[in-house]
Amino acid sequence: MASRPDFPAKGAYFDGETAKSHTVSVTGQGEYLSITPLDPPGKPFFWRLDRIRAQAGARKDTRGPLVLTLRADTDDEQPRDPARLVLQPGPVADWVRASAPALGARDLRPGTWGRVIWRTTAALGAVAAIVFVILPRLSDTLAERLPIEREVAFGQLVVANMEQYLGGADGTLACNDPAGLAALARLEQRLTTGQNLRYDLHLQVFDHPMINAFAAPGGQLVILRGLLDGAGSPAEVAGVLAHEIGHVEARDPTRLAFRAVGSAGILSLLLGDATGGALIAVMGDQVLSASYTREAEAAADAFAYRLLNDTGIGTAGLADFFESLDGKGIDLPEYLSTHPDTAGRAVSARAADGAAHDAVLSDDDWAALQGICG
Repeated sequence: MASRPDFPAKGAYFDGETAKSHTVSVTGQGEYLSITPLDPPGKPFFWRLDRIRAQAGARKDTRGPLVLTLRADTDDEQPRDPARLVLQPGPVADWVRASAPALGARDLRPGTWGRVIWRTTAALGAVAAIVFVILPRLSDTLAERLPIEREVAFGQLVVANMEQYLGGADGTLACNDPAGLAALARLEQRLTTGQNLRYDLHLQVFDHPMINAFAAPGGQLVILRGLLDGAGSPAEVAGVLAHEIGHVEARDPTRLAFRAVGSAGILSLLLGDATGGALIAVMGDQVLSASYTREAEAAADAFAYRLLNDTGIGTAGLADFFESLDGKGIDLPEYLSTHPDTAGRAVSARAADGAAHDAVLSDDDWAALQGICG
């Protein structure tokens, strides 16, 4: 124990019952801290050094006031007496720092960590139930009941968030070469003419190297430049788009987006995210990974095969695309990479093939489409 200070110090004492500060005289006496009220005068009382506590780091931080309290037998998780004693820097405060053996102790009640673990587990279980059970069912209901015009507006918001997620700012990712846009319109027309689709499609290309395409609610379809660079023919791109159109017609992107928004909302509450970063991150990951159910994927496959054969495009291009990617280890959306493996998907696509009637695009249009981002 450090040597006792030769003279008392003045301190501010708060009794824990009122907000009033009482001036006290404080000095050390053996294993105790002696506290004598000065305003108004009163009898001294004593705090045992081994029961004195302070905030973490108080022993090393000698520059500021030392705020002390006592360990007490209470029902609180951290048992503390409500009274507080504030000492300014000086010999008495230094003596307390050197002499109080458990100054920075946390003093949790027995069983506190068990209760913390139990409550945390229960909270995580509740969050999991919301994310994996309640949200999917609620998303299905909302997707079916959402008017199409509102779904279109929702899809435009999703695409804007995706553009931000992929690194665009103020709409800078959208490719707009006039010849490329004209070729893109012809590709869309080739896929949709005579098909009586429930949505008017809005197709665009983002200047991003990922080999991917995604569908957003309300008929919004986005091709990433990497898909155009990696495809060997317009028939391959048409095959990927046919699959995405199948999801659009089944409102799968709307269900997925509702689920992502709900998950992001929960994540924002947990993390205190006020900037919307969680929404963009969760939605971006969900949309790009295209984590639909196997039933939804199978239905989109079947739709794509019918659409490609009905329009005379045939499924050989889609099969070629899968074969070109098989075994290359390229980062792909889930339906391209694991539902099932690309080799198996190529076999399924080729087995569903009907004869291709006409070229999907002319050579000039295909060149223009691949150069749409300049």
